[in-house]
Amino acid sequence: MPSPATEVVVPPLDPEGEERTVRVSNPDRIYFPEIGATKLDLVHYYLAVGPGIVNALRERPCMLHRFPKGLAGDKVHQKRLPAGAPPWVETVQLFFPRWSRTADELCVTELGSVIWAVQMSTVEFHPWNSRRGHVEQPDEWRIDLDPGPLSGYDAVRRTARVVEEVLDELGAVGHPKTSGSKGLHVYVRIRPDHDHKTVRRAAWAFAREVERRAPDDVTTTWWKKNRDPHHVFVDYNQNARDHTIAAAYSVRGLPDARVSTPIRWDEVDDADPRDFTIRTVPRRYGELGDLHADIDEHVFDIAPLLEWADREEREDGMSADDGDG
Repeated sequence: MPSPATEVVVPPLDPEGEERTVRVSNPDRIYFPEIGATKLDLVHYYLAVGPGIVNALRERPCMLHRFPKGLAGDKVHQKRLPAGAPPWVETVQLFFPRWSRTADELCVTELGSVIWAVQMSTVEFHPWNSRRGHVEQPDEWRIDLDPGPLSGYDAVRRTARVVEEVLDELGAVGHPKTSGSKGLHVYVRIRPDHDHKTVRRAAWAFAREVERRAPDDVTTTWWKKNRDPHHVFVDYNQNARDHTIAAAYSVRGLPDARVSTPIRWDEVDDADPRDFTIRTVPRRYGELGDLHADIDEHVFDIAPLLEWADREEREDGMSADDGDG
């Protein structure tokens, strides 16, 4: 028989906020078979890292990766807010030109919205790199290090070191995190002065520079079939409109309940993504707090990267749109 529902009280994170009560159905359903973690365990995880996950999602359109039957069932990629949301769960309306349709996506402003989404079987939270006040102008540049099928994590670590070097030279502050799978992400806060296409172009120019400095490890080749499988792809296209990746502190839909976890730069050489799960991250969070808490204090102007893009186009005849599918 299904286990009875349980009520979870979600405290406010802000002094002006309100306490929320979320009714969690099927709390004992096994979501992560490898570690025996349940839906209620997932709720408790997100409560434990509450300020961190809200900081990562706040005011951003958010796509939900839902597993209504746990990981054993089908995965649902959901743009529209699931039906039945309480009135305090906020949304943002987006327009999708390809289909000439709109969708009201979750827009997290408080922890209660996160817990309600988990009640609706959400495991992963995939926010946009822009906020609802300026949806078409990103304020987050994302550097996604995606290892090829024959590339080990050591290559990701070496690439991350080159990324750190180039960012330091630019005067940009990067905030690294594990992807929660096989790669690594670095986020840089930017001014919301440009559209997605321009930010993507800047990200491409940066990726080309990383490739230039680490040709034995890195590729920017767009088509997967043309990439060396031993190389790490610096996926600049994650900055395109409506492309999303798992947020900091988002759990991933893997059997061991792995978490996309912020790390310090001095941890890159030793941190193993497999060590960060819903069982281990709450204690780490309790000891270190949110390592991305200060990201809004370090805003970078992408103008130098756009100059690099001009150089690439002028000298090498390359463009960010080459091979774009």
